This record gives sequence, structure tokens and C-alpha cells, in this order.
Amino acid sequence: MASAWQKLESMHRWILENGDKRTDPWLLVYSPMPVFYIFLCYLGIIWIGPKLMKHREPVDLKIVLIVYNFAMVCLSVYMFHEFLVTSWLANYSYLCQPVDYSTSPLAMRMANVCWWFFFSKVIELSDTIFFILRKKNNQLTFLHVYHHGTMIFNWWAGVKYVAGGQSFFIGLLNTFVHIVMYSYYGLAALGPRVQKYLWWKRYLTSLQLLQFVLLTTHTGYNLFTECDFPDSMNAVVFAYCVSLIILFSNFYYQSYVTKKSKKS
Repeated sequence: MASAWQKLESMHRWILENGDKRTDPWLLVYSPMPVFYIFLCYLGIIWIGPKLMKHREPVDLKIVLIVYNFAMVCLSVYMFHEFLVTSWLANYSYLCQPVDYSTSPLAMRMANVCWWFFFSKVIELSDTIFFILRKKNNQLTFLHVYHHGTMIFNWWAGVKYVAGGQSFFIGLLNTFVHIVMYSYYGLAALGPRVQKYLWWKRYLTSLQLLQFVLLTTHTGYNLFTECDFPDSMNAVVFAYCVSLIILFSNFYYQSYVTKKSKKS
């Protein structure tokens, strides 16, 4: 038991000491423990929230959802701009891009937007809380919880160790998808008058799937070529994207193909 605890302490010490010294002082980055506690609170809310809401009326969050979703659109636009412009100014390669660990203005600009991207994943946990308060428990699927709960760890590691390099490609694609996604949710929150024009939800899911296919191809390519970017990171991203392709494909099939067949 003592040996196992010592190994755990040693691993924790290695995690603390081997991060990117530029990002270590930034909020939630130095140690994995704050993110781990956020994750535990998240799971606790998912467990106890529906129980607390069981005998209560759904909370009217119309104004909150409008403000939240369009604020997320603005944040996504900012991050997309920063990923795109910074990578262009720094002559980033879309095939293989090592991390620039210097403190040059462009390297720090890229590291900064990577942190914002990570922090946006913490903010996005609010999506789940809103579902619970509105008693939309059917939205608390394994896909939803898995995706939201794991992204905070994935991008904590990204900012802690590889704040830049080809990580930018993930942020670039995902922020573009989120501009579209939160625009859809923001418009949907405006009510029935607008909702009747939102026929394109199916294509939003297709866009999400395309994103994961592109990311799987991108990281898969780098796993089999010489590139000064950690293979361990590429392997994690590759496996994670494959899992999301499977889950989102199942969601697409259940939501659009199966329902269409039943209507026919």
C-alpha cells in the first residue's frame, strides 16, 4: 500500500515538474487536482441534480440561454480568429508542427488561445447544468457526459505540455464547429418563431462527425511520420477521436436514420 502511494506521489510530482513553464502559472494549469475536483463536482451534479429537480417545475432559463449561447459564439469566434491568424503569421504547417516553447510574441499568443480553449471546455460544463435545471434529462446521454467530462482533461494536458504546435488544428476546427453549434442553440433559445427555421440540426451533427474524421486523419498521419511532436499525445487524440466518431455516428443513426425509417 505504501509503495503504491509512493508511486502515486512520484507520478504527481513528475506531472507538476515537467509541464510547460510558460503556462504553469496560469489558472487551473499547474496541477491536475483542480480539474479533477471540477470533474468530481460535475459528476456529483449529474447524480444529485435530477433527484433534486424531480418534484420541481423546470426552471425558465430563456434569457440565460440566449445570453450564454451567444456569448459562447463570441468566445468561439475570438478563439477561431486567434488560432487561424497566429498559425498563419507563424507559418504553421498543417502536416507537422512542433511546439514553440519560446516566449516570443507569437508563441505566447498561441499558448494563450490554447488556454482559453481549455477554459472554454470548463465553461461548457454549464450545458449539462442547464439540461438538469430545465428537466431535459433525456439529453444527459453517455455521449454528452463523456464528451464534456473528458475534454477538460484532454485540454488541461494540452495546455500543460503542448500549448501550441499541431494542437492548434484541433482548436481551429472545434472553434469553427462551435460557432455554428452555439449559433444554432442561441437561435433555438429565441423560441418557436425562430425554431421553425432551424431545419439544419442534422447537418450540424454531420459537421461534428466530419471534424472528428479530419482530426483522426491528421493525428493518424503524424503517428506514422517523423514529426517533432509527442507521439503519446497523437495516440491519445487519435483514440479519443475514434471513440467520438463511433458515438456520434450512433447518435446520428438513432436520431435521423432510425426515426426516418419509423415515419416511412
